[in-house]
Amino acid sequence: MKPNTPDLIRRATQTLIDHVDELTALDQAIGDGDHGLNMRRGALAIQGKLDELAGQSLNEALRTMGMTCMSTIGGSSGPVFGTLLVTLGKQLPDPPDAAGLAHALDAAIQALTRLGKAQVGQKTLLDVLDPVQRLLAGGGQGLAERVRACAFDAADATAAMDAIKGRASFLGDRALGHVDPGSRSTALIIGAICESLDAPASARPSSLSA
Repeated sequence: MKPNTPDLIRRATQTLIDHVDELTALDQAIGDGDHGLNMRRGALAIQGKLDELAGQSLNEALRTMGMTCMSTIGGSSGPVFGTLLVTLGKQLPDPPDAAGLAHALDAAIQALTRLGKAQVGQKTLLDVLDPVQRLLAGGGQGLAERVRACAFDAADATAAMDAIKGRASFLGDRALGHVDPGSRSTALIIGAICESLDAPASARPSSLSA
């Protein structure tokens, strides 16, 4: 496992736990109201496997986390985030780079499209993954910070989209003005990973170093 991988996992899961109230409120507006609690449940389950994950390669860890999401996260989020992680685990090169991550994300987007029959522009997490994938494919300097900003901007942009899939689709125009909870969760995860990648080694918690 790469030295910063436990830190990435801890930061990504902890940000979901820390934002449970926000994610719950977003889902109460246009969904079942359980997205925050479901994501926290999956995050805690993954944190409970940190010792196991630390002994795995990045690809193995992604697949383990994906299967954990599928078995612990309720509703549609379990299969969605589980499929995302499992696909990344299958497709991501080791060691990973921007081009490899772009390729793996493209495969994940295709897998999620098949799973949920959703398309970009329909107020789902695909509306975050797609622009992030394209940005990664373009490469360049300062990529981590640009990806982080892209993810949060893309999630915010879902507020102006019509909901085509999921429970929010039954609300019609009432879903307008509300950020998609899954998109916000995705942006939080991406943002936490990017912050970890940008942080100097001395700023990373020593207990998370492999």
